[in-house]
Amino acid sequence: MTAETLPDWLRPLADLSGSVEASLLSPHFTTVPDDARPAAVLMLFADGAAGPELLLTERATTMRNHAGQISFPGGKSDPGDADAAATALREATEEVGLDPATVEVFGTLPTLWLPPSNFAVTPVLGYWSEPTTLQSVSDAEVVTVLHQPIAELLDPANRFSVTHPSGWRGPAFEVGTPMPLWGFTAGIISRLFDVLGWSQPWDEALTRPLPELPA
Repeated sequence: MTAETLPDWLRPLADLSGSVEASLLSPHFTTVPDDARPAAVLMLFADGAAGPELLLTERATTMRNHAGQISFPGGKSDPGDADAAATALREATEEVGLDPATVEVFGTLPTLWLPPSNFAVTPVLGYWSEPTTLQSVSDAEVVTVLHQPIAELLDPANRFSVTHPSGWRGPAFEVGTPMPLWGFTAGIISRLFDVLGWSQPWDEALTRPLPELPA
């Protein structure tokens, strides 16, 4: 798929995908260590019932890495994966039953370092030409699938910052789950929306503590 065949609202992202610098998306971790483990996530966009949407998942609280967080489908690369796109699509199929044949990959973003799990994560950009309602394949990995309207992510009323007990502070989004969208995924979305010029002014001084995970 080329930028010319994408919906008009996605073309700026396709144009940006080959030129955006890693420092714009992850300003605090601009270098990927040599020992970081390859991984990929799928940033899957679609024209949903409520307009443009982005596919997100709520991870199980029992997961070893990033438990309970809202994230893109994805995970570590397997030896048989041809590239980052193959990893992202395979993981999305395993997690939420996505049919890879319905996805048009139109680019990637720079590989970013995720320090807590030491993953070198490549975000893969996809357009979902035949969106359907998805469900978790395994509750041990994903408990909720979110077909999140982009208009709701952009709504200033749904934006704030969170503080982690460690002292870390970063952007967050209210998405209707007990745990907000925060951390690595929220950072990518927030900064990418800024670069695209999609963001609307929001109260960056509004800060909430990060909720605790359910027992």
